[in-house]
Amino acid sequence: MSDESQKNDTDWKEEIFIAGNELVDRIKELVAEGNVRRLIIRKPDGESLLEIPLTAGVAMGGAVTIMAPVLAALGALAALIKDFRLEVVRTDAAQSDEENHPD
Repeated sequence: MSDESQKNDTDWKEEIFIAGNELVDRIKELVAEGNVRRLIIRKPDGESLLEIPLTAGVAMGGAVTIMAPVLAALGALAALIKDFRLEVVRTDAAQSDEENHPD
């Protein structure tokens, strides 16, 4: 149980305000980074439109292929809404490795 609590301590959130026409490209970049656990797409007023959970396995191999249907839906959504708030939940893998293996 203590390992699980340490994992949660290394998660952090970032909020990005983004134009609709940049949404799909930005999500592709975030998925490729590999340390993103969850993406939450919201309207500017804060209403949640879509939550995309990601795992290390999805982020590391073939993410764009696996995410193709989601990206297509996001492209259609981006055509309808001008601005979005993108909430990114990240994990800091380097920090957790240092905690588990101190010098």
